[in-house]
Amino acid sequence: MEAASLSATRDCGIEHLSNRSGVFNAMANFPETDISQASRITNNGVDTHESERRWRERVAKLKVAPAETSSGIELDPLYTENNIHGELGMPGEYPFTRGVQPTMYRGRLWTMRQYSGFGTASETNQRYRWLLEQGQTGISVALDLPTQLGMDSDDPMAIDDVGRVGVAIDTLADMEELFAGIPLGQVSASFTINSTASILLAMYLAVAEKQGITPEKIAGTIQNDILKEYVSRGTWIFPPAPALRLIVDTIEHCVTHAPRFNAISIAGAHFRDAGATAVQELAFTLADAITYVQACLDRGLNVDQFGRLLSFYFYTHNDLFEEVTKYRAGRRLWARIMKERFGANDPNSQMFRFGVVCGGSTLTAQQPFNNVVRVAYQLLASVLGGVQSVFTAAWDEPFAIPTEQSAELALRTQQVLAYETNVPSVVDPLAGSYFVEALTDRVEAEVGAIIDRIETMGGMVAAIEKGMIQREIAQEAYRHQMRIESGEQIVVGVNKFARPEPERERLQLYQADPQIGERQRQKLAKVRGRRDDAKVKKTLVGVAEAARGSENMMPSLSEAVKAYASIGEICAVLREHFGTYQEPVAL
Repeated sequence: MEAASLSATRDCGIEHLSNRSGVFNAMANFPETDISQASRITNNGVDTHESERRWRERVAKLKVAPAETSSGIELDPLYTENNIHGELGMPGEYPFTRGVQPTMYRGRLWTMRQYSGFGTASETNQRYRWLLEQGQTGISVALDLPTQLGMDSDDPMAIDDVGRVGVAIDTLADMEELFAGIPLGQVSASFTINSTASILLAMYLAVAEKQGITPEKIAGTIQNDILKEYVSRGTWIFPPAPALRLIVDTIEHCVTHAPRFNAISIAGAHFRDAGATAVQELAFTLADAITYVQACLDRGLNVDQFGRLLSFYFYTHNDLFEEVTKYRAGRRLWARIMKERFGANDPNSQMFRFGVVCGGSTLTAQQPFNNVVRVAYQLLASVLGGVQSVFTAAWDEPFAIPTEQSAELALRTQQVLAYETNVPSVVDPLAGSYFVEALTDRVEAEVGAIIDRIETMGGMVAAIEKGMIQREIAQEAYRHQMRIESGEQIVVGVNKFARPEPERERLQLYQADPQIGERQRQKLAKVRGRRDDAKVKKTLVGVAEAARGSENMMPSLSEAVKAYASIGEICAVLREHFGTYQEPVAL
């Protein structure tokens, strides 16, 4: 299928999204029902078309406020069988609208991860082990900014950020300490890392090897999605071309050596937190994914070799039904893209597997305990949407990283839903809902229209270089903020039901140890003091030679990390050969 046909199902493109009505207490102009289903007579002798027509005539005379989703999709107050058009299928079968597994959570619950990382590897290791004791089923690794930017903890530019928003990883010694006592053959780890993902992957596989676990048995994920970094997050190092090369290298390496490891998690989450709507989040993510798939094909890989290694990562926000349908539409779109555009035959290559964060920019510093409720609703939407792994944010994250107590409550939120509500007992329980199916169709069409437009610009890299993605996210973020400031968008405790806030000092928040940076720098100095410098130098020469050539970088990176070369030393070599990225100005 050509990309241009993605939006062919309906004419509902970008223009609609920019035309929010914003008029409350006015007569609603409900959209016309698309009556394509045959009328039928019920057991009570009622003509279905006639009854719906009568209802609409009656409601049209009433004064009802219009409503729309967070993406600006206008909502009819009633949906009927006439709104169902999309292809549903069965769970575990193409196009996977109802889920990627035939039994979904009846067979296996989603993986429960809490995004954790702070201070040194030793301190984070203690938090991981404690969370696993509390029933967490996977590990989500938060790295500090110097690690994400390829700087060592003793880099003068990094000193103030060491261990602040994630754990500091300088060498393989840190990674060994991070997973000490945690059997990597039994627990999967997810790394939120992008520019330096290939180096962190090499370290992780080296730790597994030291634990006696072969790469074939290692499960986990590295985010490894650099394109969204150029748009919405900013932890890039290299220009797009060499950055894409490193990503394809990791995918190719995992195809051969670590077939259970997801070599990339294409992330819409950061588009969303930067201000994108749910529809934009999904569209930009799939456009990124198309770029990565094409890059792998250009390398000569077969789509069914690597398709199963691709996963996705999103934020779930508060518009419950739009979030559910975002994921249902995403599965259907991705299945069609992989099968019809790229020729994937293996169903595993067509599956849209995704993890989510519940929290993020939706959490508020005002009345912060309301965040527990927000996260619970977002979790419900994620599970109803068919998620594979969830990280629930803690109520105190607008202020600091979570305390042990707030992290436990966030995990318990997942466990209550999983074990007390019966929600996981039925596959895709909202399927067949007139509203959910209609909104799934609409989200699919809106997303398809945006992807079409990106394709006509030359693809996602071209759209980023022209500033198109940055510009549209900024515009949407501005509109969203104006809606909040005008009161059109209600945020409980912020612009409605607000009250004087207690002093922040009365909250029990995490307090960062001011000596974290110094302790980490002392650890790094000890590693440098006991390693074989000649061996380090030799492996760095190998990294430079690989960077100059076209061979896969992973073997040379693996040798360097095993010699305890630091992440800063390796990235210095790569910067010398790849250069660094200069951000374009987007107005």
